[in-house]
Amino acid sequence: MKLTKTLMTLGLASAMMMPFSACQKTQRENPLLQESTLPFGAPDFTKIQTEDYLPAFEFAIQQTRDNIQAIVDNTDSATFENTILAYEESGRLLDRVSRVFFALTEADKTPEIGEIEKKVQPMLTDLQNEIAFNKPLFERIKKVHDNEYSHDNSYLGLTGEDRKLTDEIYKDFVRQGALLPEDKMARMKEINLRISDLQQQWGDLLQAAVNDAVVWVDKKEDLAGLSEADIAQCAKDAETRGGKAPYAIVIVNTTQQAILTNLDNRDLRKKVYEASIHRADGTNKHNTYAIVSEMAKLRAEKAEIMGYPNYAAYSLDNTMAKTPENVYAFLKNLIAQYTPKADAETKEIEEYARKTAGADFNLEPYDRFYYSAKMKKELLNISEDEVKPYFNVDSVLINGVFYAANRVYGLTFKERTDIPLYHPDMKAFEVIDKDGKSKALFYTDYFRRPTKRGGAWMDGFQKQSRQWNQLPIIFNVCNSAKAPEGQPSLLTWDEVTTMFHEFGHALHGILSDCQYNKLSGTSVARDFVEMPSQFNESFASIPEIFDNYARHYETGEQMPANLKERMLSSINFQSAYALGENLAATCLDLAWHMLPSKDVPSAEEAAQFETEALRQIGLLNNQIPPRYRTSYFNHVWGGGYAAGYYSYLWTEVLAVNIADVFAQRGALDPKTGQDMRDKILSRGNTGDLMKMFSDFTGMEQPDASSLLKARGL
Repeated sequence: MKLTKTLMTLGLASAMMMPFSACQKTQRENPLLQESTLPFGAPDFTKIQTEDYLPAFEFAIQQTRDNIQAIVDNTDSATFENTILAYEESGRLLDRVSRVFFALTEADKTPEIGEIEKKVQPMLTDLQNEIAFNKPLFERIKKVHDNEYSHDNSYLGLTGEDRKLTDEIYKDFVRQGALLPEDKMARMKEINLRISDLQQQWGDLLQAAVNDAVVWVDKKEDLAGLSEADIAQCAKDAETRGGKAPYAIVIVNTTQQAILTNLDNRDLRKKVYEASIHRADGTNKHNTYAIVSEMAKLRAEKAEIMGYPNYAAYSLDNTMAKTPENVYAFLKNLIAQYTPKADAETKEIEEYARKTAGADFNLEPYDRFYYSAKMKKELLNISEDEVKPYFNVDSVLINGVFYAANRVYGLTFKERTDIPLYHPDMKAFEVIDKDGKSKALFYTDYFRRPTKRGGAWMDGFQKQSRQWNQLPIIFNVCNSAKAPEGQPSLLTWDEVTTMFHEFGHALHGILSDCQYNKLSGTSVARDFVEMPSQFNESFASIPEIFDNYARHYETGEQMPANLKERMLSSINFQSAYALGENLAATCLDLAWHMLPSKDVPSAEEAAQFETEALRQIGLLNNQIPPRYRTSYFNHVWGGGYAAGYYSYLWTEVLAVNIADVFAQRGALDPKTGQDMRDKILSRGNTGDLMKMFSDFTGMEQPDASSLLKARGL
């Protein structure tokens, strides 16, 4: 998942709409500076032009500055209303403009949008620094916060979300360095500006690297093993990427490439795999290691200024896990149990391959998916091509993702063709609750294109807030292949579960029922936010849900019972790989962020550091490389998961525990669904996250023992 690109790490999210005459003309002319007249306040992409963004940012940033200054200039004693609530209100317009713009930088980044982003990011970082280190502002916030505590550290006046909002805003300022002396504040400002610049460079460089990593194929016979639909997709991809050859194999964001599953040509498999792993490591014209090294050093320095030994300790202090030691204890337990299973799995595949490839055949990582699929076909009589005709993207969405949400949470979905979209591939749906009232607006954007970064994520043009009488406007973005005109867009099982996963995040935003924007929806710790999405994946394989969406794209017939049984029983076939690639990526993330600044390797040393880090933790395995290698690990260097990628495994434990509760009570039981809504999905960050988990499950602590079992290990 990709959460909203953080513009205001302090949580600035709104602006008092304070029109003054000098700006009224600008507001009337620029649609980004006007309240939308569309349903839900949806952005009007029929009116918004590229040239609107920069002046909208300039105006909204100045308005935010004015609003912050008004708080500082207030001569009345600091109160919740005139300080905390005023701060919550101070950047509303900027939040609205930012959410629209940064949706495009991620999903439809034209060169023009990219140029504007380069100008906007420093402006936003400057504003963030101004606010983070505004002493008079922090003194007022601190006064409200401190006045609410008695001598025994209990709260006096504020209750509920008012108390939580005060706490979160105060802690945000402290974590940004509001208590630092002047010289260290000045250095933190410099670090923040440079990290912002580096992340901008990273995003541009990685997207260019992925686009240039395309593998061109001259002859159709070289694509032997692929289905006709996949070959047609390669032809379409070649056309959309310049037509340098009749066919193109596009590199996706992860290390392994699903297309290797069926590609008979071993030399081409190797070429595709190497294009993936070397996309940005300097073996071609793209090299991200200099960015990685500098960013890691700056993050480490930032943590040291804040009094932490490394960035991981600083980052994890604000999570469920709390410390790197707790995360490593969790990971090392998994690694110990996983390793023998992974070794046995690799041996089985290699022995199988030698039956046809020869006794001296050595299995390579680009062979693994290919021979594993053949082994799966022989042992379980199942292949991806056999089931893909039953996974039409539209049926998965309407008859699977939406159907599950209706059965469990009582939601219905009505397509809105009157809502403007930023790209023709998108769709918009009104979400209607079981009482018949509108609950949210939900967009889908599922197909890959050169202007979209890799991966899949959830975000929103607008968060839920009772304070602002605001319903959520949420979107999901994926990178599935769009079939040529007239052909169905069919998904792999992994892409099916990805759709369910991202919609789990969407539900966290859609079902939010919080007073304040800052606390609503997915505004929770990184190692909790992935839980609703991981849990929502479980609905994909529940028989009633599966039967409803797994229908042949031509006949509409359900997947035959025999094929369904074989398919579902194969889900965890040789599943050590998926766990291993995740563990390796997780440990790379932590290895980089456990370093003190003086020990961060240079760009030239980065590749060797990666190798040694994996060796030391016991995960250096040629057969199971990290899901993301350092040079293209966008979660960590371009997103918000620095020292946090472990959260996928951590929250998978929570998700499995919650799925067990649903299984015990009835997997599609509406009462259990309402309980999940009331105790977790609606509550955002308004309470203690572990208590939310415990209130729903009845468990004092998560039970990690069920994770390997759930993965078939």
